Amino acid sequence: MLILYHLLATLIFIFFFPFSYLLKNRNRFTERLGLDLSNINQSRAGRVWVHALSVGEVLSAIPLLETLKNEHPSREIVLSVKTATGLDIAQKKLTDTVSCVLPMPLDFWWSARRLIKNINPIIFILVETDIWPGLISLLKKRGIKTVLVNGRLSPHTAKSYRRWRFFIKRVLKMFELLLMQTEIDKRRIMKGGLGPDKIKVTGNIKFDKPWRPLNDKERDEWLNLFNLKNMLIWVAGSTHYPEEKIIFSVFRQLSKSFFDLSLIIGPREADRFDEVYNLAKDYGLKAIRRTQLSAYKPAIAPITSSVGAEKLGRGGRPGNRICNVVILNTLGELGQVYGLADIAFVGGSLAPKGGHNLLEPAVFGIPVLFGPHTYNFLTLSELMVKYKGGKIVSDESELLNAMSELLAQKSKREEMGKRAKEFVEQNQGALARVMEIIAPYIKMSKV
Repeated sequence: MLILYHLLATLIFIFFFPFSYLLKNRNRFTERLGLDLSNINQSRAGRVWVHALSVGEVLSAIPLLETLKNEHPSREIVLSVKTATGLDIAQKKLTDTVSCVLPMPLDFWWSARRLIKNINPIIFILVETDIWPGLISLLKKRGIKTVLVNGRLSPHTAKSYRRWRFFIKRVLKMFELLLMQTEIDKRRIMKGGLGPDKIKVTGNIKFDKPWRPLNDKERDEWLNLFNLKNMLIWVAGSTHYPEEKIIFSVFRQLSKSFFDLSLIIGPREADRFDEVYNLAKDYGLKAIRRTQLSAYKPAIAPITSSVGAEKLGRGGRPGNRICNVVILNTLGELGQVYGLADIAFVGGSLAPKGGHNLLEPAVFGIPVLFGPHTYNFLTLSELMVKYKGGKIVSDESELLNAMSELLAQKSKREEMGKRAKEFVEQNQGALARVMEIIAPYIKMSKV
């Protein structure tokens, strides 16, 4: 079956590559073929190879990577990433943690074999999702263990696993271990045909990210950068189409009653930054891009404009402000910007995208609102509601009502935020469990 997979993957590649090469970025195709591996020292053996799909998985992997480096300093760590945006984040955030960041090539035998030979790993660790059948089969043939860490399965993926059970079962059996976030994830992956002996529930390592609150100086720098001192701030992060339409509509209605309210909105996809900016203008909102404010790093500097305007304090009028909406058109800053919020909304949840990380705002002790489509974080969202640190809003009307209630009642905001932070603190410990399980595989070979 896997021989057939390699054959089909190669034939598809041969057929489509010439057209794609001519139509798309040629450098990107060189990366996806695994041709440029010059920054890997081939003589070094016994590396730890970690793979993350995109931005979310890269951020999830940070505490794991840092712990691996601290507990196994003699091991080189190589991180591979599939998407261009995820690669960009990894290169900016992890240069001091990993020895090398690589784009993951296409999953056909030639590129996979070349990558394995150059990395020469002792173990291959997949973070959350993104299973590569061809690569894993070649690793197993060489006696290299593959472990899934922080594994999760959406209902859609679980359904696909059941449909293709005859193939998926063979792929899953090649894993040494699958460390899943929840019992629900465990049951779902078992429906792919795998027995319980290789599956363990270890929890979600995202809880163990070394969260650091903004100190007063950092917060003041960010607020001065955005010109939002003494404002009520709503941060809507990781949004998808058409969530921005709902958010802008709600914000416009709220602004009639809450004159000191500002919105920072961070679209999930970088190629939609301009689209969301233009949409804000269509709704009659005064919007500005984050990159128009100052240098990339926050600094104490007021917003300037050729129009000139007064800064709005609480109780002021929106007509006197340069902008009341900031489009966060940068990568990697959302996790800090949540720390400025009085209320957060996490996107991908009103749109049926499966949701995004609810912990990023919760750790700052602020109320977390999200839609009903959180199947990628089902247990996380259910527990957030149970702890009363978050609330599900099913549509525009419910989002408007929830925002109005929280904006009007500071004590309710603070209590809900306190519970959100407690939720994070009381669910930590997954990373220690994961490290205890994978440590023997890392120590089994000499460096």
